[in-house]
Amino acid sequence: MSKREVPASVKDEKLVKKRRDQMIKGAVKLFIEKGFHRSTTREIAKAAGFSIGTLYEYIRKKEDVLYLVCDSIYESVHQRLQTSMDLERGDIECLKQAVTSYFVVMDEVQDEVLVMYQEAKSLTKDALPYVLEKEIEMVAMFEKILRRCVENGEFSLSESEIKLVAHNIFVQGQMWGFRRWILQKLYTLEEYTELQIENLLGGLLSKKV
Repeated sequence: MSKREVPASVKDEKLVKKRRDQMIKGAVKLFIEKGFHRSTTREIAKAAGFSIGTLYEYIRKKEDVLYLVCDSIYESVHQRLQTSMDLERGDIECLKQAVTSYFVVMDEVQDEVLVMYQEAKSLTKDALPYVLEKEIEMVAMFEKILRRCVENGEFSLSESEIKLVAHNIFVQGQMWGFRRWILQKLYTLEEYTELQIENLLGGLLSKKV
């Protein structure tokens, strides 16, 4: 699916990126505090540090800000996972490293993840499919690692099981953010990661060939 473009009247691409990054940071804090629907474009502009007139040089409507927040999360996470994951090696250590890297990234963007889970339903009909497709692409990275592990005889999983395990890993990482009100009182990130990996490997290795 092709990327959904948000038109800007400013033509300087570097300036557009700078202003939109400011907008995203301000909007995330505001949406956590008030929610998307209760936040006004004037408040978003103020949180970003510029006037409402300037805001409308970079977006058309408030929904564009929410889309930019969600798109920014997935672009950032996807790029970082691509550089930290070995998608070809296909062994247990590689899987553990991939899960650990993913959980670290989720910890760093937990505010954005929380907003996404709370407000993604408010995305426009043309924006939502693109954002969901980005999530599927990242789940597919874990599917590829799991598939390579199966090919190398680390454990035995059917294709449907591979897909389910990949989705479970993905949600467990995001859960660190949207369940942080309790999880981060019970565990450090390291403890949470270790326990999730132990549970994951316990189930997978019980299916070892």
